[in-house]
Amino acid sequence: MFVELLRKNNVVAGVLAIIRIYLGYAWLTGGWGKITGGGFDATGFIQGAIGQASGDHPAVQGWWASFLETVALPGADIFTFMVMWGEFLVGLALILGLFTNFAALMGITMNFAFLFSGTVSTNAQMVLLTVFLLVAGYNAGKFGLDRWVIPFIRRQFTKKQHTEQVAKPVEA
Repeated sequence: MFVELLRKNNVVAGVLAIIRIYLGYAWLTGGWGKITGGGFDATGFIQGAIGQASGDHPAVQGWWASFLETVALPGADIFTFMVMWGEFLVGLALILGLFTNFAALMGITMNFAFLFSGTVSTNAQMVLLTVFLLVAGYNAGKFGLDRWVIPFIRRQFTKKQHTEQVAKPVEA
């Protein structure tokens, strides 16, 4: 019943738009600050997370620290780029309500990566709010560009499928 309310109710779609724009603003400003600040480098963050994987009460689990040490740290330049632009683009997409579910999925993935790395900040709150967007599906972007883009893509996909079916030769 609650899921149905999240997915179909127009009032809830309005509330989800407010949540979506709030989250989008947080992502957009975080990413823009990293892009324009000129000094963002993920190397220090990654090294700090690896350092939190030891001691009596580690904040970072060993398996995640291994990933950071063997994949993320050697590719820190790529991760720096992905974090800056990922945050900015997720924020922009959420504000515009464009590909809302995909943007929310990418946002929650980044939030979990930050949480796994031992940071709390607003990440847990953002995860909780993002879950509502993901469960709501299309309704989360109903008052955004998804209202026009998603039906357009569906029509194009359906038209392509229909054209392929008509073009197939009939087997005897």
